[in-house]
Amino acid sequence: MALTVDERTVERASVATSATGTRRRMDTLPSRLALAVVAGASLAVTFPPLGWVWLMPFSVAVLTLVCRGVRVRRGALLGFGFGVGFFLVLLQWSRVAGLDGWLALSLVEAAFMAALGAGLTLVTRLRLWPVWAAALWVGVEFARGVFPLGGFPWGRLAFALDDTPMAALASLAGVPFVSFVAALVGNLLLWAVLARGRGLGVRGVAVGAAAALAFGGLLVPLPTAGEGTATVAVVQGNIPGRGLEFLGRARTVTRNHLAATQELMRDVEAGRVPRPDFVLWPENSTDIDPFNDLITRDTVEQAVHTAGVPILVGAILDGPGPYYRRTTGVVWDPKTGPGQTYVKQHPVPFGEYIPFRQLLLPYIDRLQLVGRDTYAGNKPGTMRIAGYDVGEVICFEIAYDGIVREVGQGDSQMLVVQTNNATFTGTGQPQQQFAITRMRAIEYGKEALVASPNGISGIIAPDGKVIAQSKEATRQVYVAKVPLRTTPTLAARLGAVPEWLLIAVGLGAVGLALSRRRRRTSTDPDTDRATPEHKGAA
Repeated sequence: MALTVDERTVERASVATSATGTRRRMDTLPSRLALAVVAGASLAVTFPPLGWVWLMPFSVAVLTLVCRGVRVRRGALLGFGFGVGFFLVLLQWSRVAGLDGWLALSLVEAAFMAALGAGLTLVTRLRLWPVWAAALWVGVEFARGVFPLGGFPWGRLAFALDDTPMAALASLAGVPFVSFVAALVGNLLLWAVLARGRGLGVRGVAVGAAAALAFGGLLVPLPTAGEGTATVAVVQGNIPGRGLEFLGRARTVTRNHLAATQELMRDVEAGRVPRPDFVLWPENSTDIDPFNDLITRDTVEQAVHTAGVPILVGAILDGPGPYYRRTTGVVWDPKTGPGQTYVKQHPVPFGEYIPFRQLLLPYIDRLQLVGRDTYAGNKPGTMRIAGYDVGEVICFEIAYDGIVREVGQGDSQMLVVQTNNATFTGTGQPQQQFAITRMRAIEYGKEALVASPNGISGIIAPDGKVIAQSKEATRQVYVAKVPLRTTPTLAARLGAVPEWLLIAVGLGAVGLALSRRRRRTSTDPDTDRATPEHKGAA
């Protein structure tokens, strides 16, 4: 039966009312929170081992979208939900140390994303908000990289982008600038979506700017050659265990690296590989202090004399005093014996030392496995090996800007990373750390050599390309001619200046938004509520 005009009008009004009700239900806090958690989890899978980087703009945009137009406290909750989804997935490798540690670390890091969510609710009320929102990402990444307990910078946006054109931007203004650009791309795309009522011109400019930023790194020249070369061998001797008891029987790791070095020199004598100028062993390639244990010292010296060239040995040393140990890199020369030593400056809390030891040990038996606390060094890893200037960092230190900057800005001709990922074999953590190292090679324009007892070891060119990369839980030896570079990149010259400027921009935007809100609140007590414009955009 045909409907009359009045009946059709009533039906259209009913449909419109139903659609409005559906939008309102979708705009509730639970729906926003669920979307934030999903966006956080999707950001996590942009990192290795999956590396779905195409999801990053979506993840960044969704966080801004759900926070836009809501109150500050609600934005903090949404940011926290995003952080929970992000870090629970990204840091799942930390479960090997216990579910409680994984949850605690993830929740602490998620708290910083709560601050980001709160900030986004403020700066998105300003014009040009995509820029201010991106600057806030830099500030939050900096904050969680220094606090608490020295910080934990894992999961910075830039660390997922080693295989994208944006990675080249690290050579211009450093890793923080790459994170800024990545966040800006996502927010510009969101701006284009929300500007659908402003015409194609505005939307086209936003999309064009996002594309230019995403692919502009293709125009950045990266170094491939050097000022001379050095021939270096990277030895991954493999170890029997994994997890918290990865070293297996005492001295096994040192004997395995001796055997791998002997095999290397047989290949040298047979002419299959060139003779190295020096050899790189990984972190924990001695599990007992070679200065106090004669068997370990004899094993190391046998390897050094077999090689006939210096070996940079990753040694655990006793002291200072009976309650500490040191994680070190020791240059062991075949003629003069042990010499220069770099002491790891940033031990891992709860992995290499126990904060609040007397308080926690009686309640968490598993912490007994940590043993003595690792004593932190206070000098950069600048070393002279076989006539070459080498900049060294150890394991997780590769993620900390300040520690890498100490050796990247100096006269070092190459970077070396002694690491031990054995605890996290098969979890994806070694791949994430290797990706960070690739970003550092680009940032400072230097060859990066990575040695791990059982993966991942490898050689990375100054432009970030992977020359060699081992599989996990295998014995592998690489010999390569390494380009020597002392010419600093622009990022090395600028140091922390771009990061501080971006942090200042973000804080300035928050301050401006708060100032405007206070002025409006003084005349209208309900100003803090979301405006209709923001509700519609969100």
